[in-house]
Amino acid sequence: MEPICAPQTGKKNVLIVTNDSEVFLSKKLEAAGDIFGGRVTEVREFFKSLDAEFGKEGSGKCSVSFGIISTLFGFVPSTYAISCYTYAMSNKEQYEAAQARKDYAGVLEYVSRGFDMVVVCVPKEMFRILLNKNALHDGKVVAVTSKEFEPICKERNWTFLERKGARIGKENAEKIRQQVSELTA
Repeated sequence: MEPICAPQTGKKNVLIVTNDSEVFLSKKLEAAGDIFGGRVTEVREFFKSLDAEFGKEGSGKCSVSFGIISTLFGFVPSTYAISCYTYAMSNKEQYEAAQARKDYAGVLEYVSRGFDMVVVCVPKEMFRILLNKNALHDGKVVAVTSKEFEPICKERNWTFLERKGARIGKENAEKIRQQVSELTA
């Protein structure tokens, strides 16, 4: 089953994207958003806090979604059931190999069309692949990435936040939370 782009619901749609981790929390079939530990934990907890504040559990002003770029399955929504695998990509060559096998950039480009904001928290070389494949839409991206991408982020009318820490960092999390608040005002 292929992911579909976000349907129009009358609410703002926010998508948070990260990549997989070498830390698996289960050897069973699990939701992609729950199977990974390690650095994915920070992004998952941030997603849950945004959903609690702005999603159906909170004010209900927007729909907050979470997606994972996985080594074996490509881009998948966090609710898709997946199983653990032998390794998680961790360098440029592995990101490129996964892209060649699964076209995660193409799937993300399609799925993200219906979102008003896409928060991207991926390693520098994976971000470069997303850029080169035009997977990210002008004007709707919050890029938590390397400082070298700041000029292109400004050029594309994206919000640039320098990656500090594992994935997002507290300061960046607060800036994103403020942007979601402004989006839903």
